Amino acid sequence: MKRRAALNQLAALAAVALTAGGASAQALGAAAPREIPGIPGPDPNTQTPVFKAPSGSCDTHCHIFGPAARYPYSPKRSYTPPDSGLEAFAALHAKIGIERAVIVNASLYGNDNRVVLDAIAASKGRYRGIANVDDGVSDAELRALDQGGIRGCRFNFVKHLGGFPDMAVFDRTVARIARLGWHLDLHFDAIDLPQFYPLLDRLPVPYIIDHMGRVQAKDGLEQKPFQILLDLLRRDPRCYVKISGAERVSSLGAPFHDAAPFASGLIETAPDRVLWGTDWPHPNVNTMPNDGALVDLIPLYTSDAALQRKLLVENPMRLYQFES
Repeated sequence: MKRRAALNQLAALAAVALTAGGASAQALGAAAPREIPGIPGPDPNTQTPVFKAPSGSCDTHCHIFGPAARYPYSPKRSYTPPDSGLEAFAALHAKIGIERAVIVNASLYGNDNRVVLDAIAASKGRYRGIANVDDGVSDAELRALDQGGIRGCRFNFVKHLGGFPDMAVFDRTVARIARLGWHLDLHFDAIDLPQFYPLLDRLPVPYIIDHMGRVQAKDGLEQKPFQILLDLLRRDPRCYVKISGAERVSSLGAPFHDAAPFASGLIETAPDRVLWGTDWPHPNVNTMPNDGALVDLIPLYTSDAALQRKLLVENPMRLYQFES
């Protein structure tokens, strides 16, 4: 009995200590775990497109997410996607008739580029990649990325994905990738494009502006951000623009036909420096597109077979150094 009473007394003392400890942590402002929102996955019922892409066509903007158990996401990420791994990625391209791909490593992986490198290694030369790098990536690691099929690095300037990068790190990284013959992949909000003329003018490497600059169709073809895109394409031979993200540009929703005049204007302005992509699995979109329907937008962008071939085959083959 005495032993049981002693044990009960110890348990009571422990409970008091735990309560006090919790109160102390609250008094010190201990933060609750950060909640990271989830996002939906892609449309699983991919349509077979009516448009038949030419042989060697390339999706120059797409992502692989997971499986998270093998490729864990950064704890600093701004969203959590469902797994959209290599098997689903390959099946998607087989369904829509696309033979090559450029996998853009998403911000949620930080500087861990393994998911892209592993997919390239398994592709038998059909994939290339865009990496995430900064000062924490050594020169030896950069060379390994290059040997693994990486052809550029990406910087996000989009507010909902963390906003502007550290510009000192940006400048140092650009100088380092220039020695490898890489290019930059730049993700902007349309409203911010006017302030980036000085930055783009001083870049020593080719650069790509993602998703048609995320311009908004409701603002019309004369809007300043779109006119800036056209001006950059006209006067700067280093500038490329991705004809991707129709669902981000459209103001009317599916089937996103109001994005087509913007794509057409970009293609007509610089047919040798435009690239097409799906953006699969479409993270952070308001209206989830069907990737087969996105392929069927291509004839609305241009009905000229020679320009379609430039957009889908020739331009990506040259920029990403695919073998013919």
